[in-house]
Amino acid sequence: MWIPVVGENAGKVWQVLHTKGQSNLDELKNGTSLDDKNLYMALGWLAKEGKVKIEQKQKQIAVSLI
Repeated sequence: MWIPVVGENAGKVWQVLHTKGQSNLDELKNGTSLDDKNLYMALGWLAKEGKVKIEQKQKQIAVSLI
C-alpha cells in the first residue's frame, strides 16, 4: 500500500527540484513538508528511475534533477 504514497511524494520532491534547482535535504524537507522517512523513500524512487543526482557537498547532501 506504500507505492502510491511514495510515488506521490516523489512527485513533490521532483516539483521542488524543478522549481528551485539543486537543494539539500533540509531544503527538500521544508519544500515538501515530508518527514525523513518519506523524503528518503521518495528520493530512492527518483534515484531508481534515474531522475536525480545525489552527491556529497562538504557536510551536506545535494540533490538535483538529471
